[in-house]
Amino acid sequence: MGLRLSTVILPVDRWHEGGRSKWQWAEELGFQAAYTYDHLSWRSFRDGPWFGALPTLTAAAAATGRLRLGTLVTSPNFRHPVTLAKDLISLDDISNGRITLGIGAGGTGFDATALGQDPWTPRGRASRFGEFVLLLDRLLTEDSVSHEGDYYSAHEARNIPGCVQRPRLPFAVAATGPRGLRLAARHGQAWVTTGDPKLYETGTPEQSVQAIRGQVDRLADACAEIGRDVTELDKILLTGFTPDRGRPLESVDAFVDFAGRHQELGFTEIVIHWPIPDSDFAADQGVFEKIATEAAAQLR
Repeated sequence: MGLRLSTVILPVDRWHEGGRSKWQWAEELGFQAAYTYDHLSWRSFRDGPWFGALPTLTAAAAATGRLRLGTLVTSPNFRHPVTLAKDLISLDDISNGRITLGIGAGGTGFDATALGQDPWTPRGRASRFGEFVLLLDRLLTEDSVSHEGDYYSAHEARNIPGCVQRPRLPFAVAATGPRGLRLAARHGQAWVTTGDPKLYETGTPEQSVQAIRGQVDRLADACAEIGRDVTELDKILLTGFTPDRGRPLESVDAFVDFAGRHQELGFTEIVIHWPIPDSDFAADQGVFEKIATEAAAQLR
């Protein structure tokens, strides 16, 4: 099976002023999937337009017909499993089973304090994430769920008729630490990484590949612990956060070389950012579109 190519479209455009057309053009270009970030605001975009992920995906589902859609990623920072499950079941229905939930533990950005709480410690985030995933799994597969946990509760939460995709929509679990990798191994249909953040500023592309190889190996170990074949999981690389930065999008050849090196590590899907001028994701739109068509054909 070849390497799939997908894109992530940040929710920075008004729907009727370019938002809709990007999602439709992503489908026309032949991307496997188009994702968006699930944040309340994010980094350098904090003081500019930024729209909600789930309404955006709902509109994208209505505007497209083949493209898979999803979040990269949703986190517990401002989500509760009970309400999220209801929205996801609705979104899976509207899209006729085209939704993937990218899900991670979250970080210390703006989302971490937007509801007035203090930022959670890394250990606290990991603990919440573990309970979040387990409860969400139940909510998406059972008609009625009651749960009293350390962080989340549900009382006879109804989710009828459930997902179009059975037994539920797929989870793409973002993780690099041992607890997260165990969650990916047990509950994920895919695993997501952005590489090793410690290498972003001063590392080399070669060091990044070695670090990601180590992540893949640890994922395999986590799968082996529960008797699961690691090849059952799709492996997704969200680009833009390795030392290569924007260089893979400078030409078709540069991207094919970058993608090929990661395909050798076992990755089944590469996700590239839709270009945004005057940002960290600035890129030549024409080259981006050639990558979507020409590079994707070479990698299949």
